[in-house]
Amino acid sequence: MTRVSPPSPAHAQIDWDDQGRPHSRVFDDVYFSDLSGLEETRYVFIEQNRLKERFAALGPSDRLVIGETGFGTGLNFLCAWQLFEACAVQGARLHFVSVEKYPLSHADLQRALTLWPELATFSAQLLGQYLAIHQGFQRLLLDNGRVTLTLLVGDALEQLPQLDAQIDAWFLDGFAPAKNPEMWSPELFAELARLAAPDATLSTFTSTGWVRRSLNAAGFKMRRTPGIGHKWEILRGEFIGWPTDIAAPPPAKPWFARPQPPGGERQALVIGGGLAGCASAASLAARGWQVCLLERHADLAQEASGNPQGVLYLKLSAHGTTLSQLILSGFGHTRRLLEQLQRGLDWDGCGVLQLAFDEKEAERQAQLAAAFSPELLHVLDQAQSQVLAGVALEHGGLFFPEGGWVHPPALCQWQASHPNIAVRPHSDAVELRRVDGQWQAWDADTLLGCAPVVILAGAAEVKRFAASAALPLKRIRGQITRLAQTADSTALSTVVCAEGYVAPARLGEHTLGASFDFKSTDLTPTTAEHIGNLALLQDISPDLALRLNAAELAPEQLQGRAAFRCTSADYLPIVGPLADPEHFANAYGVLGKDARQVPQIPCPWLEGLYINSGHGSRGLISAPLSGELLAAWLENEPLPLPRSVAEACHPNRFALRELIRGKSKPQTGP
Repeated sequence: MTRVSPPSPAHAQIDWDDQGRPHSRVFDDVYFSDLSGLEETRYVFIEQNRLKERFAALGPSDRLVIGETGFGTGLNFLCAWQLFEACAVQGARLHFVSVEKYPLSHADLQRALTLWPELATFSAQLLGQYLAIHQGFQRLLLDNGRVTLTLLVGDALEQLPQLDAQIDAWFLDGFAPAKNPEMWSPELFAELARLAAPDATLSTFTSTGWVRRSLNAAGFKMRRTPGIGHKWEILRGEFIGWPTDIAAPPPAKPWFARPQPPGGERQALVIGGGLAGCASAASLAARGWQVCLLERHADLAQEASGNPQGVLYLKLSAHGTTLSQLILSGFGHTRRLLEQLQRGLDWDGCGVLQLAFDEKEAERQAQLAAAFSPELLHVLDQAQSQVLAGVALEHGGLFFPEGGWVHPPALCQWQASHPNIAVRPHSDAVELRRVDGQWQAWDADTLLGCAPVVILAGAAEVKRFAASAALPLKRIRGQITRLAQTADSTALSTVVCAEGYVAPARLGEHTLGASFDFKSTDLTPTTAEHIGNLALLQDISPDLALRLNAAELAPEQLQGRAAFRCTSADYLPIVGPLADPEHFANAYGVLGKDARQVPQIPCPWLEGLYINSGHGSRGLISAPLSGELLAAWLENEPLPLPRSVAEACHPNRFALRELIRGKSKPQTGP
């Protein structure tokens, strides 16, 4: 195996003084004032941004979005949350977006937050969700979804340009300009201006002249104001508009621009009760929407989301691809959601071991180990791997310590249990009709429900509706095999994968799988695929096969389950608002002649119609975060993913490609 250098540290390197206060080793600076960090935060950031009166002015469905440079110990966030809790009406929401290059480890964050016992109620919730914090966009849901924290982990000038948001109040709280000049550059201030909402406010502890002048040049009107403690002066100001002497940032291309958020009643129909549908319903319900969840079967999670054990596994690229960015963000989000479920029954964070079963796979794993933090993944040799797995293995591999298995129906049931969600089983929507500003879902002559917003989340069944019929979705049949636990197989202590996977037992059964069949449309489990799954088990661990008495099992008597995965042509999910296919081709037909043109024609959206589908075998990782992405589209919130990733998952991407390739022709007649 190729030897590679380890990646740079994923977490802040901290020293602690004799008072128990953290000090950055990289920037040689303190995280907060040595006099009173709490008082400084409240004066510099809370008071100067007038947050008390702004929180009090929020209506029941309003929100305030705060942006921050430098999350640090989370002190500013916790103080803002504490004040929000005290001042805002029920139903109002707080969204906090913060960029941090070197997030504290969980242990260091916990140690730092003990300095402020008055924030303990809020600190405990933050620490409970401060898990799987890796590179890129990481979304944390707090206070039952009323408070959203989106951490952008990485360099500010790499992360902020990817953010799609409108920030109402900015906290500039990086380390001192002399210690960390990159966090105080004109390039960064231009990003703050690009993201600023009209009349956005800004405050910072520094009063350095060149910082004030650079912020003014970016479109803010800054003024010095008396400081606190040993700070004689600080800066506060507001955004007055993009400078006239600087070219404005280009607007979003119209086919990826945000549709006008729906007005009126905040009601939605979600069609499909699997992972995608339940996640979509939960994200809207947490924002005060009333959701009707239509499921054609007798219960939720009866199709691909119904397997007894799914694997929380990351198939990454070392090259920072769009899919890898989605997987890193989605993995962290799902892993944090699982903390709400019962460990050992609904899920288990036992880790996932991907065996290096040939030279090519070993090389791929070495590249991944060089690109990512060892807290996310690290290479183990054969001896280390089998000690970890508890059974004999013939190969080493790549270990994901935060991975594990999940019982997907439990996640679906938990998400659908929100009081704002009404689940309607035996509701098979086969037609949508638009009547008087409402979408109606029909099963032949039966009206199943109506609402101004509909989310199509029924996997490949979305193709039955005219608006989504042309989307390139395909079914891939997969079959798992259920194997009874034996006294010897209890030794298996982590999920082990090669071409297939096997998980530690849940309720006395191991899940083994899974087959891939691109042709069959029959969901009856077959003996041939049970035999194929047993061969996968033999490849994973002959020792485990022996412990499970696999050679003595009669394949025709084995129990299993088959379902269809639903995947798109480019293997990314399809998430976002839907456009009218015919009018789309007419509006942007010129792209077939010149793909560089950007016709400034508003996209012909099908108002209130959205989709969440095409998750393939990654639904556990991508579907829950996609629910948050849909809610952001509908609520005009900060997106939980980089803008480029959201565009790569957008349903319009396929129609756009067809136009550019000249395969889709605009209609000229009736």
